[in-house]
Amino acid sequence: MAKGAKRKKKSLPPFWRGGGFWKRAAKLLIILILLPYPLTLFYVLIPPISTPMIADVLLLKSVERDWVALERISPNLIAAVVSSEDDAFCDHYGMDFRQMKKSIVEANARGKPVKATSTITMQTAKNLYLWNGRSYIRKILEAPLTFWIELLWSKRRILEVYLNVAQWGDGVYGAEAAAQHHFGVPARALTLGQASLLAAALPNPVKRSASRPGYGQVLVASNIQRRVLRGGPVLSCLK
Repeated sequence: MAKGAKRKKKSLPPFWRGGGFWKRAAKLLIILILLPYPLTLFYVLIPPISTPMIADVLLLKSVERDWVALERISPNLIAAVVSSEDDAFCDHYGMDFRQMKKSIVEANARGKPVKATSTITMQTAKNLYLWNGRSYIRKILEAPLTFWIELLWSKRRILEVYLNVAQWGDGVYGAEAAAQHHFGVPARALTLGQASLLAAALPNPVKRSASRPGYGQVLVASNIQRRVLRGGPVLSCLK
């Protein structure tokens, strides 16, 4: 190159230069799909926000949420939620393939559709970055995010984030807000009975109320409480 010659500026690949509406829409979609991966790095240390929280804020709805560290959450709630949602939490790497196999065998034996199995890590990925509802697209996006979270975060961090972003009512997010909203106590003071009612509400937290449970929800909470009293899940990965 001759002296004084100007270096050519590096330009973006053709796909990222200009384009019409559909091309811009495709770019935005790619960015939205990839954004959770760097965000997960930041969320190693800082409290994250979830897509339902963002949606509530955009819709000008009130949001109750008060982040608390895992040690400030009652062991009763930790045991109840893990027993109810993912009792093999400490034994898998994001997806519980043994439970998936069991669900498939049981479904085939009964001639019924396979019951969805979702670990706490999968629910964390969904709550943080995706949306509710059954969708193959969501499941496809959820799988790599689940493994990415397991790779970057400790089990303790995963459970801490999950318990702080889980929804427990319309606009009620996290263990602290749930404990205050439903029982008027801090998360660290939840009894096993209260914790079991909160855990029983998780599959449908908008329609199920921990403070005003229906008969079926009370039965589910009683079963969760019995499982915890029998020994509960092994939580050695949280130490």
